[in-house]
Amino acid sequence: MTARGLKNDCFALPAGVDWTPVDEALDDLRRRLHGVTDVETCAAATAAGRILAEPVAARRAHPPFSNSAVDGYGFALLDDHTGQVSMALSAGRAAAGSPFEGVLPAGQAVRILTGAQVPLGVDTIVLEEDVDLENGRVEFAAGLKRGANVRPKSEDVAKGDTILPAGRVLGPQDLALMASVGVQDINVFKRLRVGVLSTGDEIAAVGQDVSVARIYDANRPMLLAMIKKWGGVAVDLGRVDDSRDATRVKLNAAHDVVDVLITTGGASAGDEDHLSAILRTEGQLHSWRIALKPGRPLALGQWNRLPVFGLPGNPVAAFICALIFVRPALFRLGGADWIEAAGFDVPAAFSKVKKPGRREYLRARLDVSGCAQVFASEGSGRVSGISWADGLVELGDKARTVSPGDRVRYFPYAGFGL
Repeated sequence: MTARGLKNDCFALPAGVDWTPVDEALDDLRRRLHGVTDVETCAAATAAGRILAEPVAARRAHPPFSNSAVDGYGFALLDDHTGQVSMALSAGRAAAGSPFEGVLPAGQAVRILTGAQVPLGVDTIVLEEDVDLENGRVEFAAGLKRGANVRPKSEDVAKGDTILPAGRVLGPQDLALMASVGVQDINVFKRLRVGVLSTGDEIAAVGQDVSVARIYDANRPMLLAMIKKWGGVAVDLGRVDDSRDATRVKLNAAHDVVDVLITTGGASAGDEDHLSAILRTEGQLHSWRIALKPGRPLALGQWNRLPVFGLPGNPVAAFICALIFVRPALFRLGGADWIEAAGFDVPAAFSKVKKPGRREYLRARLDVSGCAQVFASEGSGRVSGISWADGLVELGDKARTVSPGDRVRYFPYAGFGL
């Protein structure tokens, strides 16, 4: 499979679009995006976090043979077993990895251990604690159903069954499933290479001189770590000065080493917003005005078909936009199915009057009683709030008054893969 770029007008919005609701923006991204990476083969046992490029079929049944669910005694159930059953105990036994040799004669029972292959001539197993052993005979009360305590062959998976679909992000549990049915190698999409570029003369890396009205770059280490958490290859592209020529050089360099570019700052329409200017004149740029707080402007563009996500320079807004928009987009570009964060309703431990028109995400954490507390300030400049929180409370697009005890939608950071 050859890597596929995006159409040059992929992110163009219809004429007349003003503020785009969050759900509409996400639906647009879902429709517009597709995988852009090549396919490679890797060992199934090392594929955690990878994205399947094609369905996986079972190479062997699971279980591969009928086996015992208990420690006990196996026998062939007869229709005339009533009252107390008494059977001669056969020599030998069946244990996991050491099957019983031959066929068990009718009217006899054989010792069988958990996981052992069910011998020929056995269709039912009685638990050892329900059995009396006396003078070489096994005695137990009748009443078992045929097939009791037997795990049939292919009870879980039949040979040839599709066990995992294309587009699935593989977890440790999937590795267990593939191993259980003998899958050794699989075809996956290559890891998405995601570059992160900070813009602005005012930005400095920690350790650099900040004596002349400069601030430390909080966005780049945050976004690079998020990309790694989401299974991508994080590529640190550093910082670019407020210069159109320097920005062009950075964009050209990024085109050769990454599949997607994330930038922070420089995507508005100010005098020093050179990223938006050069994308608009020499590439493609579409400003999506999202009805979202914090965040709102989300610049989506392309540089020679390289997707570019322009996030706000404010770290809180960049963080929220990355969770809500960039995360599902990256998985989609990497070949995965569209993913949505997992959230649930909890009681509020706060009061708020919300105006209509925008969806809001509040930095929040759960207290010991499972109620959602929110950060003391909604100011998007308070970076400490995203560290204080362990998730987000989502308040919908409509007006709402929240009182303590009201149910609110809570999304833990873990639901975003953090």
